Amino acid sequence: MGIPLNPERMEMLRRIQELEFTAIDLNLYLDTHPGDEKALCDYHEVTHALHMLHMEYDRRYGPLMAAGHGHDRQFPWRWIEDPWPWEICY
Repeated sequence: MGIPLNPERMEMLRRIQELEFTAIDLNLYLDTHPGDEKALCDYHEVTHALHMLHMEYDRRYGPLMAAGHGHDRQFPWRWIEDPWPWEICY
């Protein structure tokens, strides 16, 4: 049986996944269409929104990643306290 997370946290995780998917998709598109200014603008908007959401998630719940985003000097290994993805029930 999985460990339930609060609905706000689950929604933030889903939104992060959506933005990450969109950023990767736009990145792949831009690899073959580098002159598409609209796609480039969309990419910058999505990556900025993703960065801001990562920071908000880190502030509320601790880091999602071991390196790169969360820098909590008091609890540098805090992510290990949360359930692993396969332990979460949806």
